Amino acid sequence: MTRPAYLTEKAIIEFIRSALAEDIGEGDYSSLATISAGKKSKAKLIAKDEGILAGVELAQKIFRQVDASLQLMAFKKDGEAIVNGDIAFEVHGNARSILSAERLVLNCMQRMSGIATKTNFLSRLVAGTSAQLMDTRKTTPNFRLMEKWAVAIGGGKNHRFALYDMIMLKDNHIDVAGSITLAVTTTVEYLKKENKKLSIEVETRNLREVQEALNTQSVDVIMLDNMELSEMKRAVKLIAGKCKTEASGGITESNLRAVAECGVDFISVGALTHSVKSLDLSLKIFR
Repeated sequence: MTRPAYLTEKAIIEFIRSALAEDIGEGDYSSLATISAGKKSKAKLIAKDEGILAGVELAQKIFRQVDASLQLMAFKKDGEAIVNGDIAFEVHGNARSILSAERLVLNCMQRMSGIATKTNFLSRLVAGTSAQLMDTRKTTPNFRLMEKWAVAIGGGKNHRFALYDMIMLKDNHIDVAGSITLAVTTTVEYLKKENKKLSIEVETRNLREVQEALNTQSVDVIMLDNMELSEMKRAVKLIAGKCKTEASGGITESNLRAVAECGVDFISVGALTHSVKSLDLSLKIFR
């Protein structure tokens, strides 16, 4: 998998350092009190659940940030299927260091694997259609980087990363601006004035708004929000490839395939990141 542009080495390391500072603080006193400084150990990352593994690459970076001498031997890669009892990797080195990194590694990998598993499952439901499953900004504060990474590992498409890398004019923007036409017109003027090149997406709630968005001739993506299937099909036909289409709102496992068969390009599902069950993983010292 090609690493998404937002996954810079700098961003990943900054996240790890902040998370370790939160968890370890001035010292892991449990390990310092019970384990001698030079004690060496090995630990296994064991799957206690079934799904798609995510976070192996991140775990390696966490261990190395805690202690550069720790060595990780991976038996499973990010994006691979795992079942109960599988060993994803072994880590060798200083016992104190392994235990200090343990909780951050597990917290990240369990949640990332849960997201990757859900994304993979839903992606398979739309297989064979033109639609791509896409995430949203409904993420955990300060953990968005890893949650979107997990979506990508699971086979989904990342939507905009944050407010700064795309224009999305939703109902509140449009209602405050006065209309879709006014919102798009002022947006185009703003981007020109600020010399910014950002794509523009507009949320629409009915066919009249779809037509209004098309009439601006400045929209890259039209969101079809909470539309009935029959209306969504008519909207896709009306748009006729003039711009990309995104279905959003009220998307569930039971209606996902039907939405995809309406011919939309993207289907955004907030549940990929805001209400996913973590995968059960365990890190066990074995020597």
